[in-house]
Order: sequence, then structure tokens, then C-alpha cells
Amino acid sequence: MTELLNGKGLSLVPKNDAKQGLKDFKSDQEVRWCPGCGDYAILAAVQSFLPELGLRRENIVFVSGIGCSSRFPYYLNTYGFHSIHGRAPAIATGLAASRPDLSVWVITGDGDALSIGGNHLIHALRRNVNLNILLFNNRIYGLTKGQYSPTSEIGKITKSTPMGSLDKPFNPISLAIGAEATFVARTLDSDRKHLQSVLREATAHRGTSLVEIYQNCNIFNDNAFEPLKDPEVRDDITLRLEHGQPIVSATKAVVRDADGSLSVVPRAEAGEDRILVHDAHNPDPSVAFALSRLDEPAFEHVPVGIFRQVDRPAYDVLMADQLEEAVAQKGPGDLGDLLMGGDTWRIG
Repeated sequence: MTELLNGKGLSLVPKNDAKQGLKDFKSDQEVRWCPGCGDYAILAAVQSFLPELGLRRENIVFVSGIGCSSRFPYYLNTYGFHSIHGRAPAIATGLAASRPDLSVWVITGDGDALSIGGNHLIHALRRNVNLNILLFNNRIYGLTKGQYSPTSEIGKITKSTPMGSLDKPFNPISLAIGAEATFVARTLDSDRKHLQSVLREATAHRGTSLVEIYQNCNIFNDNAFEPLKDPEVRDDITLRLEHGQPIVSATKAVVRDADGSLSVVPRAEAGEDRILVHDAHNPDPSVAFALSRLDEPAFEHVPVGIFRQVDRPAYDVLMADQLEEAVAQKGPGDLGDLLMGGDTWRIG
């Protein structure tokens, strides 16, 4: 816990003196998702995790866009902002850049983040703003009643694609690593232990953390991730990513081929010396990117865990340093003089 509280991501956020519990982070609002929705599990995991941070609730902010997941701020007894479609990263960037004493979270979905919000998401990642972005991926538009989303598989039959989707889907992890995000992870809504362990690492990280959460929409895309949850097969197909540990499942292993590419082979045939040891701290994103592509074809083998976790100066810190330097060189300035200076004129 001491290590978490001293994490670079939380270093400027005021701590709370009194001990907090789950009830302290539950709001008085009725939770309104469809019965059985995976969002309930994520909400419960976050509500029970937040007391660990020991932060003042008034210094925690959840910003959401539009979609089922975007109801999240209503259900947490913190500050929150239910913003507009796809723009949560932009609004959260302004908060994080101007208020380093806040722990800022973005709650978004695969439709909200990767369609209208794709541009904002990419730039938040490349800038490395001090944000925690939780991307709920259910591979469908739920709030608007079941249209295909940017992560729906090819051939997906929905109300908007009655003959099957023609779009090749986004891989959110590949997208984030391609934007050189400094913290990228994947977890599951139903695996609370793993989800909270990833949240601990993401919160302690200084810069942008993106956590993709496979989340079940039991109304419009039920059992989309069932192989990862089925006790009979999940241990065979789940490739656990733990820094410094071999990348294996119960029966499979990731190895580096002679040409430098990665492949998944039966564990018994791999040989311990060939199995790739995960290095989440590698500054070169190419291996993490290659790992993100191993889930194609879907669910034969799926990497789960932290793909990338590297240090790079955060945007808000760089901006604060630049402002401080400008004041040192030119003084604090005067807003009135700025507005009335330069090319101005009077009418009438």
C-alpha cells in the first residue's frame, strides 16, 4: 500500500486522513443498467478499490462520454462529469493539465472512444497526459440498441448491418501501443482480482494509462468473451502477461521465431529456453505491439495483463514547467493588457 500511495501518478493528490470504505464511494443514485450487465461488476470493483488509494474524494474526478458505461460518474461519490460523445479525453486533459492535485479518470466504451472519440483518444495517449482511461469493450453499441461498433468482428449481424459488418475492427491495444501510450493493459469485467491489480498499477503510473476491459453486454452481444470466462477452456487460451515472467497459458507458450516474429506453440513443444519472457518496461513498443496481435484469430489465444509500462515525461508536467519558464522570462503578465494589446481598434 505504501508503494501505491507513493506512486508517481498520485504524488500531488491530497490524502484523506480518515479511513475510507466501500460505502464512502457509493452515491445515492439508483444504478440503472440492464440486469446482468458487466458494468455492475466493474463498478463494484472500482468502488471497492478506490478506498485503497486513501485520497480525498473531492480530489477524484470521473469524466465520461456517451454510452452505457458513461453513467459511471453518477454512481460514485466523487466529482464527475458526464460529457459529450467521444470528448471525455479532451475534457479530462484540461482538468489534468490545470489541476495536478486531481486523480482524473476517463470512463468510455468501444463506440464512444474509437468512433467519434478516436481522435481525442489517440492524442491523449501520445501526449501522455496524467489520466487513467478505462475503455469498456463489449464489441457493440448498447445504449442505442445493438448496432455494430468499431470493435465488432467482420460479419457481425446487427440492426445496422443486417447482412454482416464489412469493417475490419479496431484492436484497442494495438491502437494504443501504436500511439506510443506509456501504460496499456487488458483485463476482464468478471475477474475482480485481476482487474483491481491492473488498476493499482495504472493509478501509480505517471502519464496516460489505458485499460481495456472486456465487458459483457448480455442484451445485444451476450457471451462475446465467454471462452475467456469458461473454466473448461480459459486457462488454455489466456496468455498471462506479467513483467519478468514467461508468457504462457496452461497449454501454450509464446516464442520468438527465427525471423524475429512471435508465435504461439504448444507449451510442451516450446522448450523453456525458447519461451518469451515478458518485458513490459521495454522502451521499444514493437514487441508489445506484436503481443497485441496474437489474439487473431479471436480467442484461440488471448494475451491478458499489462502489455506496456514505461516512463516518459507527462504532458501536464511539461506544460507546467513551460509556463513557469515563461513567467520567469517575461513576468506574470496582465490579461487586460493582452486583450487590448497588439492589433485592436474601437468601433463607433
